[in-house]
Amino acid sequence: MKEDLPIYTLNQFESQLSKNKPYQVEIFDANRHFEVEYPHKHDFFEVLFLTNGSGCHIIDSNRYDINPPCVFFLSPGQAHKLELSKDISGYLFLFTDEFYLFHKSNKNQLLELPFFFNINQENPPLQFANAEDVNFLIQLFKRGCKLMAENQGFLQIEAILDTVLNTCWSLYPNSPTGNEQQKGHLLVKRFRQLIEENYQENLNIQQYAELLNISPNHLTHIVKKVLGKTSLDLIKERNIIEIKRLLIHTDLSVTQIADRLNFNDQSYLTKFFKKNVGITPAAFRNNR
Repeated sequence: MKEDLPIYTLNQFESQLSKNKPYQVEIFDANRHFEVEYPHKHDFFEVLFLTNGSGCHIIDSNRYDINPPCVFFLSPGQAHKLELSKDISGYLFLFTDEFYLFHKSNKNQLLELPFFFNINQENPPLQFANAEDVNFLIQLFKRGCKLMAENQGFLQIEAILDTVLNTCWSLYPNSPTGNEQQKGHLLVKRFRQLIEENYQENLNIQQYAELLNISPNHLTHIVKKVLGKTSLDLIKERNIIEIKRLLIHTDLSVTQIADRLNFNDQSYLTKFFKKNVGITPAAFRNNR
């Protein structure tokens, strides 16, 4: 019986070159040293830069076509699945938040990047209009791979990661502008991050507001202003995503799912799911 999606740690992806390191830079192709089970989650950040091939990338419930050159960004906790052609190739940069933030005075810097913990829970790939940008990134990844092979360069790898992320940020569409708008986006991202970390506890708005050191009304006001939704909507959406994941990718019963996600009982979860999705969990599983 399959009871959950696999959750990989960075150590499970490591090669001899990346052993015990909080980062990994490598070539991504059909000959990778590590086979993974799809779909899966991981507890680190991922930048997947594809330069050749085709396929699709399913992230949570969203499906994206792979049309290289393009870059996909994954945040911890997201479930994803890759369906790739045999000629796929590119580069992979894996890293922990501790590594990225080690020398940063601004500990919110990862959240300020528009492609991690996306406020709309969308992860479209970054597409390129300029070959110079593609070549620049290729050279950065090649340099990172060389440093990994030479088993050196913590600070240099950190600088390469900074340059990769800042370059992608400058090219990424629909980044928020204006100080107040950025503050609102940052708060919503922090809220989404807390939901991701605590969704199995089924916390309420008051508890999340306390974790954010703001009032429930202020949290709801900011979420409404930024997304046009309520705070409760975001919590419900995350619960729905997880229920769907478990119904599709595991053999857990509805009762077991209710217990795992801290619902009162199977009946309450069924009513919650049907109200928000339109069908019962059993019908949803049977229709997949």
